[in-house]
Amino acid sequence: MPDKPKIIALAGSTRTGSYNKMLVKIAAEGARESGAEVTYIDLKDYPMPLYDGDLEDKEGLPPNGRKLKDIFLANQGLLIASPENNGSFTSVLKNTIDWLSRPVKGYPPLECFVNKYAALMGTSTGYWGAIRSLIQLRHVLGHIKVTVLPEHINIPNADDAFANDGSLKDKKRQESTKALGRKLSETLQKIG
Repeated sequence: MPDKPKIIALAGSTRTGSYNKMLVKIAAEGARESGAEVTYIDLKDYPMPLYDGDLEDKEGLPPNGRKLKDIFLANQGLLIASPENNGSFTSVLKNTIDWLSRPVKGYPPLECFVNKYAALMGTSTGYWGAIRSLIQLRHVLGHIKVTVLPEHINIPNADDAFANDGSLKDKKRQESTKALGRKLSETLQKIG
């Protein structure tokens, strides 16, 4: 691994004005401060059909899946912010994981995830702050061989948590979110 760790930052939301997009950008700022090269990805820019084995057999990995796979392969870390939908993480995030976990010629299954490190965070307008989505996302990522840092960030009442500039109003939460990004960067530097 190069001295400068490479990290992808993404949110499991395609909504314009997504609180989770704002949250992951704060963590990305912390990772950059710690020396990481961070690439922000908006899943809205990479639409894919729902995973379907018949479609995969007929057409292979969708073009946007191929683009994302190449980006994932070039990075060692993942900063993921997940909203909570019905007590779980979003279908767009699950669909992305499902497509990227598929094998393509020249790469074994899970190549995008094996030996990667991830830091998780989430926010929602509810009291629990997306914690249920993070528990399930941690389980799925662990199953596909991603090492997930034990720390996470969950911010409740997202509709009142962010300032107009996208920062968190609570400066302690702002700093702890940046610190999570720094922690991922520092972890990658230590194992590099």
